[in-house]
Amino acid sequence: MTGKYNEKLFILDGGLSTELEAAGFKIQGDPLWSARLLHTNPKAVVDAHYRFLSSGADVITTATYQASIEGFVQHLSQTPDQAEQLLRSGVQLAKKAVSDFTSDNFPSERKQPLVAGSVGAYGAYLHDGSEYTGAYEAGMSVEELKAWHRPQVHALVAAGADLIAMETIPSFKEAEALVELLREFPDTKAWLSFSCKDAQTISNGKKFSEAVEKACTSKQLVAVGVNCCPPALIKPFLESVGAHRSPDISWIVYPNSGEGWDLVTGWKTSKETQSFAWQAQEWAALGASWIGGCCGVAPADIVELRGQLLGTQR
Repeated sequence: MTGKYNEKLFILDGGLSTELEAAGFKIQGDPLWSARLLHTNPKAVVDAHYRFLSSGADVITTATYQASIEGFVQHLSQTPDQAEQLLRSGVQLAKKAVSDFTSDNFPSERKQPLVAGSVGAYGAYLHDGSEYTGAYEAGMSVEELKAWHRPQVHALVAAGADLIAMETIPSFKEAEALVELLREFPDTKAWLSFSCKDAQTISNGKKFSEAVEKACTSKQLVAVGVNCCPPALIKPFLESVGAHRSPDISWIVYPNSGEGWDLVTGWKTSKETQSFAWQAQEWAALGASWIGGCCGVAPADIVELRGQLLGTQR
């Protein structure tokens, strides 16, 4: 790795949808998830990004995880051109948050924040939880998956995302499609994070070690790992795949808060859920250099995470 990606540690943001729900917006159950607010309340998206930046995030991820041309046409009655502009706006709003933050007493010790354009699994569009099973992969070819993801990746790259976040990918077939698609954008870097069944297997039951070994052949990936899994799985995951990582690619881990998820009711809150920040030093010691949170992880958790890894500076 070279340039702005060649750092010892990047602190990622947390759950953007969680933060938007905390601000009073109903996200769970919406087929567009937080992407609806790109259309209905873009300022709320900027403000949520800003709060994560203020809390210590070096990387913020766009509100486009569940966004697609088809989804915006279907659920917002947009034309395809309008839908593409909405996708691009996810990057533009994140960049505005970065600009606002760096203009407001930006700490000298902080690195310039990056904007990661979020690309969710095809299952995110289906809105049936299949990004955690990969059930759809058997009926789709690599080329069909590439065709599905191409408009989203194109829009995010064209809008100027610093890198692409290929998130919650449940199968190697879809990962292969995304890595192949990335070659059509040769100047673009990305990370690839899988959803998982346990510490040994990705969501469709294939071995992590095989998926990581194949993914690490890409010259455009800056990191490979897991997201939106229970924090308890991170250490055994890193221990199980350590020998399979290319020296040119980092580990990325950003678990959820450990709460359960139900297809009908969404995330189940629990008073017993504890911050995983104290475990992050262990993950870093095992080679993770991109560390953050996913669903259920708030700005306050990122403050604590950064404090554990880098001291109290924000």
